[in-house]
Amino acid sequence: MPFVAPAPVQAGTTSQLLTLMWNPASWTLTLSVSAWLLTGAVILAILVGLWKWWAGGLTFKNFEIDQAEIGVGNSKFRFKPNLTDKQIAYAIWVELSTRKIGLPIDFDHDVITEIYDSWYNFFSVTRDLVKGVPVSQVKRNGTQAIIKLSIEVLNEGLRPHLTHWQARFRWWYERELAKYDEGKGGTVLDPQEIQAKFPRYGELKADMLRVNTALIRYRQKMHELVLKD
Repeated sequence: MPFVAPAPVQAGTTSQLLTLMWNPASWTLTLSVSAWLLTGAVILAILVGLWKWWAGGLTFKNFEIDQAEIGVGNSKFRFKPNLTDKQIAYAIWVELSTRKIGLPIDFDHDVITEIYDSWYNFFSVTRDLVKGVPVSQVKRNGTQAIIKLSIEVLNEGLRPHLTHWQARFRWWYERELAKYDEGKGGTVLDPQEIQAKFPRYGELKADMLRVNTALIRYRQKMHELVLKD
């Protein structure tokens, strides 16, 4: 039985979304797609692309944060960062990279009270960054992971050291400086030399270095997240 090709769809007809026509005379196969179907496919592709972008980028690559590497816990977070996550990480990375808090401490040149000022200011900056995260994004696993890690860096990394050492050191240091102001301190010393006379300087220094190492790893991790494809 000879093949009978269906009649072509007239222009403006929307009853057929997809038409396949065979021309036995020229041995050609013609596929006709309705404008409605083509428009729907384009809209669907756009929606899928937007959803992938919101969920963590078109590549859907995972990113892992291991709290043990930072020294503030034992949990691991694995998620697909989106632009909001990267924006938070970028802001944190900039703060850590431009303050003493995220740079290696050099006790021969750095003044401990200035480091404490930097650490304290970072509390306020981090709180503002966390509070500024859109509520609609907080539900995401990745955003929750960054917020949780940032809060734990403050509460488990910085706060214990500041609670134990800051008031003790500042109280002692201010009185040592006063001695020199009153002419009772003997030979005038640099601030770095004065702070080294703190009775528990070795313990203080060791704990500050521990916190400093954790903060540097935290900064590096935020940088990795920013550069994640």
